[in-house]
Amino acid sequence: MERGAMHIKWEWVLIPPLLLSFGLLVASQFVFLRGSFFADLGVGRLGNTFSLGNYQRIFSDGFYLSSLWLTVKLSAITTASTLIIGFPVAYILARMRSKVSLYLLATITAASFVTIVIKLLGLNIIFSSSSQLNAVLIGIGLVSEPITILGKTEGVTIGLMYFTLAFFVILLYGVVLSIPRALEEASQILGASRLRTYWRVVVPLALPGLVGSSLIVFNLCLGAFTSAVLLGAGKVLTLPVLIQRTVLLDTKYGMGGALSVVLLVAGLLINLVSLYAVTRLKASRGMTA
Repeated sequence: MERGAMHIKWEWVLIPPLLLSFGLLVASQFVFLRGSFFADLGVGRLGNTFSLGNYQRIFSDGFYLSSLWLTVKLSAITTASTLIIGFPVAYILARMRSKVSLYLLATITAASFVTIVIKLLGLNIIFSSSSQLNAVLIGIGLVSEPITILGKTEGVTIGLMYFTLAFFVILLYGVVLSIPRALEEASQILGASRLRTYWRVVVPLALPGLVGSSLIVFNLCLGAFTSAVLLGAGKVLTLPVLIQRTVLLDTKYGMGGALSVVLLVAGLLINLVSLYAVTRLKASRGMTA
């Protein structure tokens, strides 16, 4: 009896939160989903005839497709950059033996609570033409003119990283803590260097957490609006920015709904493909071993 009770199918435990999350998602998107199948009549009015015209226009117009591609590309670049920077930071914090790591982690946590608008305004001040940073860079001869991030995809990427980096480090800090330190010590005793231990022991064991945290960051970037608006300066038109303009400025609720559905479906497909690829990778490594 006790042995049978221990073999719980944890997949069934995940069903209630999955259904709840799915229900909240569908409920919040229902208005846009329904409106996307009706033509815009102007001034916020929708037609009464079911139509796929909005979707046909999106997938036949290079402007919308380029915006979708830009959104996915910026999200992927930000996720990769955040992973490269954030995982080593989380690893060092988790492996530090002094209390300094707790203070640093508390600082990172506190920084994550600062609203993104304040963070982006701070970036604007740092990279303004009259900032101390530009004065130093020009003074030492590294640049000939002030560096600006406004209206550039690089600036939007920096803003997205500023938004997600602290959250990413906090997530991976717990992942690294779950990896026994004894495994790393055993690897080094057997002759492996720190770098090889990090790459062959820590990274594989942290892979599920890395994938999950990276997908969370990617999804946050995919729907991010503030960074593209404040740092893009109207020149970096990601899909969330187009949705805002279409709904609020053009009052085309049908087209705005269709763009929302396309962004949602694209995100779901990318997540499913990523999880499938990681599952196949783990299966192939298991078979090889």
